[in-house]
Amino acid sequence: MPAPIETSVHIDAPVEVVWRTVSEPDQVVRWFADEIDLRATPGYEGSMTFHPDAGGTVLVPITVETVEPPRRFTYRWGHPAGTAADPGNSTLVEFTLTPEDGGTRLRVVETGHDDLGWPRDQQDAYVDDHNDGWTTHLGRLEQLLARRSADATR
Repeated sequence: MPAPIETSVHIDAPVEVVWRTVSEPDQVVRWFADEIDLRATPGYEGSMTFHPDAGGTVLVPITVETVEPPRRFTYRWGHPAGTAADPGNSTLVEFTLTPEDGGTRLRVVETGHDDLGWPRDQQDAYVDDHNDGWTTHLGRLEQLLARRSADATR
């Protein structure tokens, strides 16, 4: 079984602020996707667009599953365009927000890659890529909210 895709970060901002930053499109584009079609509504089918440094465009369909403000937000992504997202054709991304030390612990877990029928080497590459990606993107989110906090105190 491949390693889990899981990371967390402490963010020096209230849970409500972090919630908006992970669930509102105008905020998500500041730290994650380059473009996004998203509504924090269960069943909403949208997409994220990424423009990798290597060039090109990657369009990723998403379907929102769980919206429990301001604590839990999940969506499925990566299913083939034009198909409904399900455990056999997509992975589940789960954001969990917990108050911690005057800020927020944001935990991201991505599951389901082992249910996609991929060969082990493809699963391992996906896990490595997404572990690195989530660490990078959560670092951007942490920096974004740290800048906001610093600006607010000036």
